[in-house]
Amino acid sequence: MRYLLLALLALSHSLAAQPWRVVGDEQFAPYSFVTADDDTPHGLDVELIDAVLREAQVPYEIRLYPWERVKRMLDRGEVQMAFQFAGTPQRQKQYELVGPLRSGSTVFMTTGKTAIKDWKTLDDLSPYVIGQVRGYAYEESFDRADLARDSSAQNPRQLVSMLLAGRIDIIVGDHTQLLYFIREQRAQEQVRVLPRPLIQMPRFVAFAKGDVERARQFSEALVRLRKAGKLDEIQQRWHR
Repeated sequence: MRYLLLALLALSHSLAAQPWRVVGDEQFAPYSFVTADDDTPHGLDVELIDAVLREAQVPYEIRLYPWERVKRMLDRGEVQMAFQFAGTPQRQKQYELVGPLRSGSTVFMTTGKTAIKDWKTLDDLSPYVIGQVRGYAYEESFDRADLARDSSAQNPRQLVSMLLAGRIDIIVGDHTQLLYFIREQRAQEQVRVLPRPLIQMPRFVAFAKGDVERARQFSEALVRLRKAGKLDEIQQRWHR
């Protein structure tokens, strides 16, 4: 028992001493992004993560990369934590998910070139080519559905550009994010969002499967900040 306690103490000290390498998507504005001027992380989720890690009092560094690389880095054990992940059953099997950090509405967006006004079942979308970002998980039944898809977009900004160029009929994504890129291109009058959302999607941070100690530290700090209203304050600044 003595040796077990010593081992646990040593493990705890090791986790505390090593800075957490934290990574997220570099093309997920307004939630996480870098600018053309430098690689400093910006965005709502970056500020939320920063606040929680400071509350947890652990050393850390946040860097942003392409999404596919983010997942590979976590899978290979090159980093300790990654964000933002949908809480799908597949992701829950892969990782220790903590959260939700926040929630977002996943919607379908189209242009005046398509006749669809809304949808009731996924079959209503079958006549159209739906654009989605490569490697993204959206909602389990949608992800499995037999639909015509174009997954060539590397990020949401490119996905919006493909829709405006008429290369695809409909795109799927986070409501706030898609509108952010539409406003960026001053194309608000060219698009419309289908009234029914696909899902209200909570967003989580992820740790390697079995890394329960770091997951616990982050979770406890997240709960404290949420109860104190600090996370709401950060989100309100970004939604003005």
